[in-house]
Amino acid sequence: MAIGDIIVGIDIGSSKISLVVGEVNNFNQVELVYTVEHKCKGIKKTKIIDEDEIANAIVKSIQDAEREAEIKINSAYLTIAGKYVTIVQNSITKNIKDKFSGVSVKDVSSALLQVKDIDVPDGKSIIDIVTDKFILDDGRAVEDPVGNLVSSFTVNAQVILGDREYIKQLSNICKKADIDIDGIIPITLAERNLILDTNELNDNVMIIDIGAGNTEIGIFEGSAFEYTNTIPLGGDNITKDVQMVLNISEEEAEKLKRQYGLAMKSYIDNDNEIVLNTVEDAKNKVIKSSELIEIIEARIEEIFTLINKDITNQGIKPRINNVVLTGQGITNISKSDVAGKVILNIPVKFATGRLISTVRPEYRTAFALVRYIAARPFAKSVSSSIDSNSNESFFTKIMDQGLTDGIFQMCRMEIKIFHTGSSKLGLFLLQFFYLFL
Repeated sequence: MAIGDIIVGIDIGSSKISLVVGEVNNFNQVELVYTVEHKCKGIKKTKIIDEDEIANAIVKSIQDAEREAEIKINSAYLTIAGKYVTIVQNSITKNIKDKFSGVSVKDVSSALLQVKDIDVPDGKSIIDIVTDKFILDDGRAVEDPVGNLVSSFTVNAQVILGDREYIKQLSNICKKADIDIDGIIPITLAERNLILDTNELNDNVMIIDIGAGNTEIGIFEGSAFEYTNTIPLGGDNITKDVQMVLNISEEEAEKLKRQYGLAMKSYIDNDNEIVLNTVEDAKNKVIKSSELIEIIEARIEEIFTLINKDITNQGIKPRINNVVLTGQGITNISKSDVAGKVILNIPVKFATGRLISTVRPEYRTAFALVRYIAARPFAKSVSSSIDSNSNESFFTKIMDQGLTDGIFQMCRMEIKIFHTGSSKLGLFLLQFFYLFL
């Protein structure tokens, strides 16, 4: 992305809409221009139940951003929950006609064009392509294969599919909000580079993002995006449990959760008395803090148990070395990482990414989305290829036009050639895809 480019990211959550406006600075990093959120109950248990409410929340957020940041917003990137995402691993091997002349730029571009050629299941649409790495026929993994004297090379990629009906709903929402969709990115894919530290980026890691109403999981094997899903439980479920069991207001339940939140009763230091303002009783009720924590523990245990069942059924659990925990739903609940470790039997830690503390939890996903897009080549030009006012399924036009006008612009090239634009391959491909395809 170019210096001065404005990127807008919108995270549609189960309790709110978060919008972040970022600007690319001289160091090719994102600076926050404006953040805003509006309450929204248009999603319930991962399903969109009220398109109008979501659209109105987006409109309000955009109006606030336009007024405060003095900009005009016509389009934005959106997140998508893992429940509506399918990841297809695809590897393309390219044979080199003359090994003594080395891998050419043409060889690489041809391989990249073939990556998207998969059998797309009914009800799915391609929304993204994530390129992983280049493997030479001598077994070496390289960032830039051009010039290497080999007979063949392989490019590993993940083709990201989205649920067509859900994407259509997102398109309808954006049509009502009068904005175009620049792209749709899985939540945990967007979050990866923000919440993981340097060592974790190269490890086999599962991200668990416990939000208000849902919990997102994403599994990465190094840079490869392997799996994602959504568990329809989150921090709000804990609050409602406390409210119901103790017969108190939702506001007081949330306050108690934040004040005394502890994921495991066994870690109580002092079993203090808590005075409750019950809904029905005129007299205040007194409970032990252990009673409150027992309620919290039960729901957290359920969340991690469902995660464990999911990754076990997928057969992917044995490959996970570490778990990184984040999310507004457990921000104030101590020992959530310990609870996760006990149930998953995998090391669990809270996210410690270098920049994670620079953004408030409620804006973290939207900010991660903006940063993720800024690091991708060609991302800004995607907006011209996507028409959210169309009745066609999302990305139909892009796929009809081929890779040139859309999908390639969205490829997440995990190679420095695109980020720096300094190599022969990077410079050539910039010209190649703009001028010849």
